Amino acid sequence: MLYVVATPIGNLTDMTPRAVEILNMVDMIAAEDTRHSRPLLTHFGIKTPLYSCHAFNEAGKAAFFVQAMREGKNVALISDAGTPCISDPGYLLIRAAAEAGLPVVPVCGASAVVAALSVSGFEASRFSFIGFFPRKPRLMEEQLNEINRRGEPTVFYESPKRIMKTMQFLAAHAPGMQVCLCNDLTKKFERTYRGTPAEVAAQLSDNPSAEKGEYACVVNPAPLAAASDDNEDTAVLSLEAQLVDIMVQQACDIKTAAALLHAQPAAPPKKIIYAAMLRVKKLLGK
Repeated sequence: MLYVVATPIGNLTDMTPRAVEILNMVDMIAAEDTRHSRPLLTHFGIKTPLYSCHAFNEAGKAAFFVQAMREGKNVALISDAGTPCISDPGYLLIRAAAEAGLPVVPVCGASAVVAALSVSGFEASRFSFIGFFPRKPRLMEEQLNEINRRGEPTVFYESPKRIMKTMQFLAAHAPGMQVCLCNDLTKKFERTYRGTPAEVAAQLSDNPSAEKGEYACVVNPAPLAAASDDNEDTAVLSLEAQLVDIMVQQACDIKTAAALLHAQPAAPPKKIIYAAMLRVKKLLGK
């Protein structure tokens, strides 16, 4: 069978006893980078043969590992850090094993996505994970609009060389957004930054070690004020004002603003928001 084994994202004591047991028990280990994984295995005294299985050879290697399993061998899949397939290779091997009717078993452990989300303080019964934040301006704007449209916490990774640029972009286009930025989770330079994008950017500027260690970032669209219930006219005016405010603050279109408003707790019915949206569009000549 194929075991999908999570490994530490930094602190070696996060390695689970079950992970060590499985890696010792299997016949072969498929690793994202054998050079990176070998010191980890050595630390835990694991001598199982190690084979590469990365983004550039996975399609071809999948058949190799599936054939080995058909011959009775057990295989473990690991990535450089954390849980395989979360912005890491491995899904092609898992898919091939499943299509061949072979059991695929998760061996749970560390995940930077869940670790960052767990300390964010954001309500996360629903959340999105988008891998790395885009780099091209147009794609950055499209991604931000999508985050605003969903109106739920979103987790992404960022490199230490680009984190300041990303925070400055968010500060310019979504100044009211709330950010929980985790740096070097479980490792030497571990630190969590909190606040608006501008506040987090200022904290990064004050830290001489800000360009060390990877980042996992959780962003949450700014909470919106509820419409007044005093009377119908006031509510309608309040909704129109809120829609325009959302468009300005989140740099989004009227449909996205309406979706964000509707996603808030105690939001008015969708048809009322829709009516307000039509009035705003008429006022704006759209």
